[in-house]
Amino acid sequence: MNDLNTGREQWGSRLGFILAAMGSAVGLGNIWRFAYVAGESGGGTFLLLYILCIIAIGIPILMAEFTIGRRAKSDVVGSFETLAPGTPWFVTGFLGVASAFIILSFYGVVAGWAFHYFIQYVLGGPAIGGEGGSESYFIEFHTSTYSPLIWQSIFMILTIGIVYVGVKKGIEKSNKILMPLLAILVILLAGYSLTLGGAQEALSFLFSPDWSSLRDPNVYLAALGQAFFSLSLGMGALITYGSYLSSKDKLPGAAVSVVTLDTLFAILAGLMIFPAVFAFGNAPNSGPGLVFITLPDIFNSLSLGVVFGTLFFFLLSAAAISSGVSLLEVAVAYFMRKFSWSRKKAAIIIGGIIFLIGIPSSLGYGALNHVTLIGDRDILDSMDFIASNIFLPLGGLLIALFVGVGWNKAEAIEASDFGNTWIGHAWILILRTIAPVAILIIFLSSIGLF
Repeated sequence: MNDLNTGREQWGSRLGFILAAMGSAVGLGNIWRFAYVAGESGGGTFLLLYILCIIAIGIPILMAEFTIGRRAKSDVVGSFETLAPGTPWFVTGFLGVASAFIILSFYGVVAGWAFHYFIQYVLGGPAIGGEGGSESYFIEFHTSTYSPLIWQSIFMILTIGIVYVGVKKGIEKSNKILMPLLAILVILLAGYSLTLGGAQEALSFLFSPDWSSLRDPNVYLAALGQAFFSLSLGMGALITYGSYLSSKDKLPGAAVSVVTLDTLFAILAGLMIFPAVFAFGNAPNSGPGLVFITLPDIFNSLSLGVVFGTLFFFLLSAAAISSGVSLLEVAVAYFMRKFSWSRKKAAIIIGGIIFLIGIPSSLGYGALNHVTLIGDRDILDSMDFIASNIFLPLGGLLIALFVGVGWNKAEAIEASDFGNTWIGHAWILILRTIAPVAILIIFLSSIGLF
């Protein structure tokens, strides 16, 4: 397919694409979500299962998304319509667009919290010295009606602005700045955290599996859900980013680079957070509040706490932006093609709608705190459950089956750059068997049917 004749925007370089794809993957999922899910799911056992899920399922599906996007040169819905016209496979694309709307709606709420804390540390640190400490401060902040909405809107405005500018000048350029900066920051903060006295406990917690926890099906569910969330699988972001690739760029090397860097980032985030948690006698299973309650208390106890708090929450905010951009781009690319909208128009309209959809998730801790949607989950947790445990696995399952079964095998292998090798055939076999079975079992378990 001649890239020059598609009229489609393209990445300026292969490095730009890898950094953008890594930016899509590296976000709140690697820092905020990885830390509390690993803490709640047994540490080392969870990490082992997470890495196995990444290797056995994550890399093959990520390759499938890149391959679909680059071959079709279209948005997530248009890609399936192009490669399998007149078939129901396009439903997979709509799952991706729906996932982008849902995830970014609640993601923007948590990202807004991170932005708030970052600015507080820039101004000298949040006022957590009073009675109740950081827990009271966080509860008062995120249960109020207007303040979280203001910070959520600031995050969405920045995200919309980057997508508004375009692929090369907006998405690629921002990630070329943010990704190297985030790598430096997470290494520095992890190195410092390991000097605080909790290193031995943290290393044991994170790297010594408790084999008895393998009997808990929730650990498997958490590992697969985190793998999907962390790598941005099943939501169409990587199909969309792959569609801006030149046919000259080789996919396998790019896929391995993205997965390796993303996984290292998550592990470094664990090394950044858990030594500090253990050093100050806190519990690693503090849940979603780990980053917003436990860490500010720790920073408050350090002589350079304001400096490290500023760096940490800048890291969290910047990582949130890079992932938020990829989520918004999924929906924007679809509406640009479907309704012939300009990029600027689509970015503003879709970004605005997603902000409005996210308002209930924000108010779910304050004015709407009595509302539960799924079981006893509040609105934000319900949105997270729908996206992470239903939409993303279903999207990943359908993407795997499309490349493994629905697409011509020879064409899929050729489009993937594997060539007619055992690796290419093994890739197809995994997408036909191992990945769908694993996803289906854990998906059925997550909704209580297995």
